[in-house]
Amino acid sequence: MDVVRESAQAGRVVFFEESARDGAQAKTLMGAGFRVRLARKQGAVFGTDGPRHVVFAAGFPSVCRQEFEATRQVALEAQGSVSPTAICRGTVQDVRLALSAVRDAAHARVMVIVAASEATARALVHADARTALAGGLEVVKEAVDLADGIAVDVCLVDAPRADHALVAEYAGALTAHGAGTIVLADTVGDLMPGQARALFRQVAAGAGPDAVLVSHLHNDLGLGLANTLAALESGVRVAACSWLGMAERSGMVATEQLLFLLAHDPAKAAQVLGPDCEPWWTAPDLTRLPGIARMVSAETGVPLTVTTPVVGTGVASISTGTPFTHPQTFQPYDPQQHLGLAPTVVLTHLASHRVLRAVAERLGYTLDQELTRTALTWVKDRAYRRGQAVVADADFAAYLDGLTAQAAGTTSSAR
Repeated sequence: MDVVRESAQAGRVVFFEESARDGAQAKTLMGAGFRVRLARKQGAVFGTDGPRHVVFAAGFPSVCRQEFEATRQVALEAQGSVSPTAICRGTVQDVRLALSAVRDAAHARVMVIVAASEATARALVHADARTALAGGLEVVKEAVDLADGIAVDVCLVDAPRADHALVAEYAGALTAHGAGTIVLADTVGDLMPGQARALFRQVAAGAGPDAVLVSHLHNDLGLGLANTLAALESGVRVAACSWLGMAERSGMVATEQLLFLLAHDPAKAAQVLGPDCEPWWTAPDLTRLPGIARMVSAETGVPLTVTTPVVGTGVASISTGTPFTHPQTFQPYDPQQHLGLAPTVVLTHLASHRVLRAVAERLGYTLDQELTRTALTWVKDRAYRRGQAVVADADFAAYLDGLTAQAAGTTSSAR
């Protein structure tokens, strides 16, 4: 049974996770053990329905022996958590290698890459687009014959710049000959949301109702998420993504952002997926997202910053003013409710008396009005002298040690 096709055709959302294999120009490398760990944790977001909601691109076996072994390890050790897949070029030799990498794993898949535009067809197979697509169809036919129960997906490279009618024709033909899903990859990342919406609608209409389309949209113009939402609005239910947006060049839509947006607020999901949407077999546990993101960041060196949405260091932080007393009025969601992140008060150059006392109390100090004024002057002076907004807890505590000791000494002398 192809649980991914079943999920998509039932209107459920499936994530095609790419972070372990982030493209031909990848700058990160996950070890085999970490890929297994990530796959298991990502699948666990959906409980026992992980394989129905997560296709995990385990690797590209033809790269080298180590990549084959990593792909194989993920397929065997994470098979109960996700649907593991191996990526391959559109040659029978590559297909055989990919199939062997995932053989005997539950819900295993392979994805065959086929050039779809004139430019990529010339670059990859030195032929025109129709010839490249026809050759890809023959390879996929053989792959299906060899698969023995392994699902065979097809990635049509550079689909937006291809002839959309031609892409639709072959998406339908590939599906008719046994392809599980058809990935439309934008490849160069220059789509606008309206173009993405039109692409998926036109190809879906031409390919027929049996074709299950997958969006694979890059972030070169900062539009990966917007374009993916446009694809989902058009009826797509399988979306490629990667943790922290990792992928070649400027990356692609971030897994944590897409998942959170579709899951934290049913009204927002309905705006994207339609009013009668039922996107989950098992509702995702969003409290797992920050931990997975931190794990991926530590492994790859891709930083979590104060401006990273959903999982960044600025989430659940409050630093000044009215948001300190009315936090729900000044944020789009409750980080504690949805992500399990307790609010943290951060001391900055914008601190008020109330914020400063709250941070001091968290650190174990009780300040009267005069000490609060003195400490606030020090905080602002330090921030501007150093050119850094945030005053670290350790630095503030060290200052308060001296301040309170001085105040205690002054009181003692007065006596």
